[in-house]
Amino acid sequence: MCGLVVTVENETITKIRGDETHALSRGYTCPKGRALGVLHHDDQRLNVPLSRRDAELENTTWLSVLDDISDRIAASISEHGPESVAMYLASGSAFDTAGRRAAERFLTVLGSHQKYTATTIDTPSKPLVAETIGSWSGLTPIWDHESSKLLLLFGSNPVVSHGHSNAIPDPVRRFREFQANGSSIWVIDPRRTETATLADHHLQLAPGTDWLVLGWLVRNLLSRHPAASTLSERTTDHEALVEYVAGFDDEIVTTNCHLSFETLEALLNAVLSAGRVSALTGTGVSMSATANVTEYLLWALHIVTDSYDRPGGMWFNPGYLLQLDTRALPVSDGTPEPGPKSRPHLPRRFGENPCSALVPEIEAGNVTTLIVVGGNPVTALPDADRTIAALRSLTTLVVIDILPTETTELASHVLPAVDQLERADLTWLLDSFQLAVAAQFTEAVVSPIGERKPMWWMFSQIADRLGIDLLPGGTTTDLANDQTFLQSLIARSRDSDSLMGSSTLALHSGAVFGWVTTGVLPDGKWRLNAPAIADQLSAHLKNARSKPENQLVLIPSRQLRLMNSQFREIAAPGGSVDDIVIHASPRTVTSLGSPAFTTVENSNGSVSARLVADPNLRDDCVTLTHGGRDANVCELTDTDNGIDPLSGMVLQSGIEISLRAAE
Repeated sequence: MCGLVVTVENETITKIRGDETHALSRGYTCPKGRALGVLHHDDQRLNVPLSRRDAELENTTWLSVLDDISDRIAASISEHGPESVAMYLASGSAFDTAGRRAAERFLTVLGSHQKYTATTIDTPSKPLVAETIGSWSGLTPIWDHESSKLLLLFGSNPVVSHGHSNAIPDPVRRFREFQANGSSIWVIDPRRTETATLADHHLQLAPGTDWLVLGWLVRNLLSRHPAASTLSERTTDHEALVEYVAGFDDEIVTTNCHLSFETLEALLNAVLSAGRVSALTGTGVSMSATANVTEYLLWALHIVTDSYDRPGGMWFNPGYLLQLDTRALPVSDGTPEPGPKSRPHLPRRFGENPCSALVPEIEAGNVTTLIVVGGNPVTALPDADRTIAALRSLTTLVVIDILPTETTELASHVLPAVDQLERADLTWLLDSFQLAVAAQFTEAVVSPIGERKPMWWMFSQIADRLGIDLLPGGTTTDLANDQTFLQSLIARSRDSDSLMGSSTLALHSGAVFGWVTTGVLPDGKWRLNAPAIADQLSAHLKNARSKPENQLVLIPSRQLRLMNSQFREIAAPGGSVDDIVIHASPRTVTSLGSPAFTTVENSNGSVSARLVADPNLRDDCVTLTHGGRDANVCELTDTDNGIDPLSGMVLQSGIEISLRAAE
C-alpha cells in the first residue's frame, strides 16, 4: 500500500524509491516494494505458458493451452457439474484488481460455489466476529492514529508486518509521531518484538493467553469505566457480556498469563485514563484456537469503552472506491451456510468455503478441476503431504503465477501472469483497510516481458471458449484492456476526476465516524449475545483452570522481506533474503546442546530447520515463519483435526510441540 517512484531506462527498471508525495507512505517503502524491479527481471520468472506432457511441464502456446484448459473445464462441468470446478485465490491476487475481479466473476458465471481464499487460513475470526457483533462481515476497525491516546497491540508486530487488517505504512515513524503527541503504545506478546522495543510498555505474557487479559479488562471496565453506564443504550443483550466475563478473576489471569496483578492494573488504569482505546490483533492471535474468543473480547473492549465508530478509538473506513457509507449493506445474524459435500459440518461464510475443506473435496471426487490464482496451497493448506497427493490426483490443475512454486511443480497447466509493474491497477481489495479514505490508480510502468499476460485476459479468453459472458458492458476480449474491469470502480468512486488525474494517492479525508452506527447496525446497536463463541469461551476458561505447566508451543512470526511464500529468493538491490529458521530462547537452545539444526515435531509430523537463539523469546514457545519450502509449518497441521468449528480455520498458532536436535 506504499507509493513507489520507478525509474525506467529502455524498459529496464533501474531504481525504485518511495513516493514522497504519497499522503500515507510519505516516501517510505519496505524491502518487498523495493524488490519489485528485481522481481520483474528475475531469471526464474514464468515467461511462457506451460503444459504437462508425459509427466513433464513443457513450453506451449497461448492458443494451445487456453484451448486445452477450456475443453477440460467444459468436460468436467458436463460430467460432474459446475461444482467440480474450484478456485483458490491467495495474496498474489490481492493486489491485482482486474485479475481478481475477473477470476471471481468467472467462477460465479460458471455456477460454482467452490471458492477458497487465504482469508480462511489466517484471519477468519475477524469477519466472523464483525458479522456476529456488527451484523456485516466486512466491517474492519481502523486505528484512529490522529486522535487516539492509547494503542494496544495483541500478537501483532506492525514494524515487520506493516499491519494485519490495518495497512500501516512507515510504521516506525508513525508510531514515534503517535508517541510524540502524548499517546502511548502497549504491546502484549510472548516475544519482545520489533514493535515492542518501540512501545511504552510490553507485557510478555505466556503464549496463547491474550484472551485472558482482554476478558479481565472487560470484566473490570464494566464496573469502572464511565461509558459502561450507557452500554444498554448502545448494545443489545449487554447482560450476556457480563455473564461471559464473570469467570475472569485475578487468579486465573495472573496464573495463566504469568503476569503480576500490578501489571494488569497498570494496563487497566491506562485504558481508564485514555477513555477510549485503539486495539489490534495479528496472526499471533488470529491463527490460534482462541482466535474467535480473543477477537470477540477485543470488540467488547472497544464497545464497553465506547471506542468503536468514535474519535479517539477505532473508525471504519468506508472506502474511496467502495463507498460503503452510501450503500445498503446486507445484515446477517452470523449463521453460516453448510460447507461443501465432503465437509458439511464446516461453515461456509462470506461466500466461500474454508480452505480446510478443499483437500477433502478433491479426495471425495467432488472437485476435479482446480484453478490456483496467485497462491501456493502446498505451503498454505494443512498436512502438506496429503495436500500434494490431492493436487496430483486432480484431472486439471491450472496455476496462474509469476514464479515457479511448489504448486506449479504439480500443475497440469501453468499460466505466466504480468507483475504489478506491467499492468494498470487500483487499490481496491484493501480500500477499507487504509488509515485514510484514499485510493490510487496507476498505469502500467513497463511492458510485459516474454509472453506474460494479465489475469483478466486469461479468464476472458477461457470464458469466450466456453461461451459465457465475462466482460462487463458487452465488451469483447479483443477490445478490452486493463481498465475494462476497473472502469466501474473508477466511475462510482468518490471523485473519479481526482483519482484519474493524480499521479499519486487521491486523498478524500481522514477518519470518518458515525456511518456504521447510523447506517449498518440494526437500531444502531451492537449485538453482544454470541452463544457459539460463548461456548468456546467457557471451554477455554475450563481448560485454563486445569492447564498443565511447561508445555512448549509453536507460535507464528513475520519476516520483513517475506510475504507468505513470496520473495523467498528475491531481494531489493543491496538487500538480503530472509531465511526461514526456528527461533527459540537461549535457555531452550542450550538445553538441546546448541545444535545448528533442530526438529520441531508433534503427532502430525515434523519440520527441521536452522536453529537461532532469540533472547527476546520466552522459554515456553518457539517461532517459525509460515510459507517455507523445506521448513513448512503445514507439516505440523492436520486436515481432519485441529480445525476451528466456527470458522473452519486450521490452527497454526499455539500448537503443542516438542523440540530436539536434528539428526
